[in-house]
Amino acid sequence: MSPIRDRLQAVLRRIDAAAAAAGRSPGSVRLLAVSKTRSAAAIEEAHRAGQRAFGESQQQEAAAKIAALAGLALEWHFIGPVQSNKTRPIAEQFDWVHSIERERIARRLSEQRPLERGPLMVCIQVNVSGEASKSGVRPEDALALAQQVAQLPGLQLRGLMTIPAPTTEMAAQRAAFRRLRELKDDLCARGLELDTLSMGMSDDLEAAVLEGATMVRVGSAIFGERAKNHIPEA
Repeated sequence: MSPIRDRLQAVLRRIDAAAAAAGRSPGSVRLLAVSKTRSAAAIEEAHRAGQRAFGESQQQEAAAKIAALAGLALEWHFIGPVQSNKTRPIAEQFDWVHSIERERIARRLSEQRPLERGPLMVCIQVNVSGEASKSGVRPEDALALAQQVAQLPGLQLRGLMTIPAPTTEMAAQRAAFRRLRELKDDLCARGLELDTLSMGMSDDLEAAVLEGATMVRVGSAIFGERAKNHIPEA
């Protein structure tokens, strides 16, 4: 018996049920397994259960796992704040970055992306709740940043990401995710080609899927709860 396999299947059932409730096909929502602080062995167990995409937020921690699991066909997503002194290894090691919030960081990632790897897939992080403690651009600043990022040759702008203020109220969860979806629709109407809404985590993925998420980021519901001294995760 594999607890990770069982929990992974339970999360996939939740996604499928939410997609069905929204009149969407299950294949329209991807699952990103948030593996930050988790061991390479846990990631390998999830891979054996069929999971391919994994999210990390610390470059040095991720680098060791990426090296240890190099023989597996995994897709690596960087989901934490991007520090300027970490752009080169992130550009070299990852397939996606979900947390673009500054043009300067995006430009460095573009310049440092190896040509042989093709463009780095990126999302702009938007602070839809206006929390001072959260990263991300203000919704009203997203268009200007998106237009800048879309011009960078080493990147492919795919969409938007958000981490809204936590709440247990479904209506409030949906309202936050709806703001991101409406922002994406507005950017598309202004000529940007976006296909990704990275939103929704373990406790609110149903609301995110109902509001149009194309990728949900789930950690504890797959890998189990972390020790109490850890910061809450996806």
